[in-house]
Amino acid sequence: MDRRRFLRSFLGSTAALAFAPGLLRAEVAYASDAARFADGLAQRPWLAGWKTVGTESLGPTVAAVEGRLPKELAGALYRNGPAWFDRDGFRYKHWFDGDGMIHAWRIGGGSIEHRARMVATPKFVREQHEARFLVPAAGTTVPNPVPVRNNDDVNTANTAVIRFDGRLYALWEGGSATELEPESLRTLGPVTWREDLVAAPFSAHPLVDRDGSLWNFGNIAQFGGSGVLVWHIGSDGRLIRTAMLPSDAPGYIHGFAMSDRYLVFMLIPYRVPGEGGAYFERLRYTPEQPCRVAVVAKDALDAPRWFDIPFGAVYHFGQAHERGRELIVQAVRHNDIEEMRSPMAGAMRGEPDAGLADTELVALRIDLASGRARWESSGMRELEFPVFDPRAPDGRPTRLYAPTNAGAASAPYFNAIAAIDPDTGHRDMHRYGSDVMAEEHVFVPKPGSHKPGQGWLVGTLLDHGRGRSGIAVLDAERVADGPLAQAWLPYTVPLGFHGWFAGSG
Repeated sequence: MDRRRFLRSFLGSTAALAFAPGLLRAEVAYASDAARFADGLAQRPWLAGWKTVGTESLGPTVAAVEGRLPKELAGALYRNGPAWFDRDGFRYKHWFDGDGMIHAWRIGGGSIEHRARMVATPKFVREQHEARFLVPAAGTTVPNPVPVRNNDDVNTANTAVIRFDGRLYALWEGGSATELEPESLRTLGPVTWREDLVAAPFSAHPLVDRDGSLWNFGNIAQFGGSGVLVWHIGSDGRLIRTAMLPSDAPGYIHGFAMSDRYLVFMLIPYRVPGEGGAYFERLRYTPEQPCRVAVVAKDALDAPRWFDIPFGAVYHFGQAHERGRELIVQAVRHNDIEEMRSPMAGAMRGEPDAGLADTELVALRIDLASGRARWESSGMRELEFPVFDPRAPDGRPTRLYAPTNAGAASAPYFNAIAAIDPDTGHRDMHRYGSDVMAEEHVFVPKPGSHKPGQGWLVGTLLDHGRGRSGIAVLDAERVADGPLAQAWLPYTVPLGFHGWFAGSG
């Protein structure tokens, strides 16, 4: 790829975002917003999921275990999510803006220990010292921002976490991976995979291939450029290659899917009217336009095939598999595009919220022979953050596991976990309760097992009725039976986004 052209486009557009003269004319948060949220929290305890954690580290704390943990389950569930939303009375308006906190739930010997630490990004360290927000945010206009050099100066490292090649990384959507020390969670700093790719976007949703190598992407369009940067990193942690998928129009992309032979990227069309203001404040999806889908053979990154499909707004994808000449990709589609642009916006203000209910499980069906693509609805709604057992053979669908809604709930968030057969529509479900909010549950294979689906679901919970956060372990083949064990902390932590389980063996 052309390094000079890439950096000129990438850094130039980032500087424009930081220094745009119209920046302060956009909608801004005010000093009263933090107090308004505090008032809302007093009336609605479930807002603890969006409360600033207020401390740079937590624990180690031994959680109180209920039930019996499987003896074979040993390792750590790492979790990441935004946890610092307020400074000097000023509160972010967008959930994605909060600074990241990494949690480690260490499981073994019949006990669970919790430790958490804020990711000490350059942004967080600088703002801790100054006791105010200083740099532009993704979804909130920050008054009087200071100059930034590149996108890593605004990197919040708040979206996902991965343990790869023995190293631990906190991930964000638009900047470098940030390496952490796996035991203490101490921040080591941003990672440069190659010197000419300093601060290049490395998304929060990498996928590990069957050979142990890692695929990822970076969306250049978010920074004024054009196209999608594809990364391929070997199982030894060394960069194998990169490629640029050119695109003649901007498209939003948060995650992607992978089959044995192909990578699938879907670009959601949008426009950014006016000047100044934060990215998500200005962004407007354009449902009158189709999404562009790139199907890229892993052995031919420079020859993508492009497909048009009717507009669909997707953050997260499940399994992709090939059936004949058709490529089938599971996805969670958001039907309320304003909600997708700023999820849980009411919660961020300390107000009632509609939640993430207007979502559905769909299949993106791509006919590689005819060149046509279409959506197929499953009829299953009110779910997000799908995961699956990656050992499933290509050629047939495997079960998806996702937080969902079941029965009465006192919070506008998921309160159950479901195991879903995409082919038959059969769904096994466990409901945690009306006062418990359920987050993403990670699939963990049972040691020595080879049959897809043999494993555990390990997921985090927030019980706002009792003022505690916790973790649950379920048998992935018997989800309806409920947790084998749960463990609880004597305090709550903010809700996060994504996790990664690293076995101790």
